[in-house]
Amino acid sequence: MDKQTIINLRNENKQNFYFKNKRMKTILYILLPLMVALLFCCSTDGSSDQSKESSDSITDLHNLSVIIHTDCFSVKTPLVSFDDSTVNGLIVYYPHFSRIDLVCGNMPSKQDTSVIFCAEAAFTHKIIEEFKHSNIDGDHVSGGKRFTGAMCENNSGAFAWFGNSTWEFIYGENNELLDRAALAGGMGFGQAIIIYNGKIIRPLWRNGVNQYRALCEKDGHLCIVDSRQKVSYEHFVALLEDFAPTHALYLDMGSGWNHSWWRDEDGMIHEIHPATDSTRFCTNWLTFYK
Repeated sequence: MDKQTIINLRNENKQNFYFKNKRMKTILYILLPLMVALLFCCSTDGSSDQSKESSDSITDLHNLSVIIHTDCFSVKTPLVSFDDSTVNGLIVYYPHFSRIDLVCGNMPSKQDTSVIFCAEAAFTHKIIEEFKHSNIDGDHVSGGKRFTGAMCENNSGAFAWFGNSTWEFIYGENNELLDRAALAGGMGFGQAIIIYNGKIIRPLWRNGVNQYRALCEKDGHLCIVDSRQKVSYEHFVALLEDFAPTHALYLDMGSGWNHSWWRDEDGMIHEIHPATDSTRFCTNWLTFYK
């Protein structure tokens, strides 16, 4: 028998083994539930020892079935879902969170595996080296504690999370909202409201071309919405109007301030915008936890 014939026979044997193994797995998936059902029926007859033996057999088969199905069909749940294809001109991130906080002073660490998304929230008042709560534009609540911030005429709205899976957007004065957030052990901050109860808030408060971002409530879910490219602010608002959230609140952007990241279900970090030298001047981050 020549060398090529031997190689061909070996390849044929490998293929036969693969298909036989595949058929055996298919047969096993079909027979296991039938065997469990048959043993269950049989376990109702005979002595108590036989019943115990049958019960043990059923348990073993059930555990084997769980192992096989878990091994073959397990799917990881995403920590952050995102839509970058069906929304015109926008990228939408949906964190699947258990709690939210406004982290102040230092950006959340990527080594903290409980953090799944973070991005700048309120405006920073001045470019200074040291952190002060008074350098965050507007009063705010972090870790259930209320702090006094700098005055900001652009803060026409606010967002708060109350620590019990409920949140609220408002348009107008936010003192009462922040008091409730602090009392509930939650978080909150002021910002420029873009859309409230489905309606655009005019006049539009800024000009310029940039990649803009907003915290939104869409169909009962919180999401962070970015413009895919640099656009005028008016165009960004028009894109949000097409997206049709119930509420939209501006989030601070610009080079350095747009540095943000999210974590996937495998624990990998994805940066949305790179850090720059200006990132060290950032003061506060809207942070979602798994």
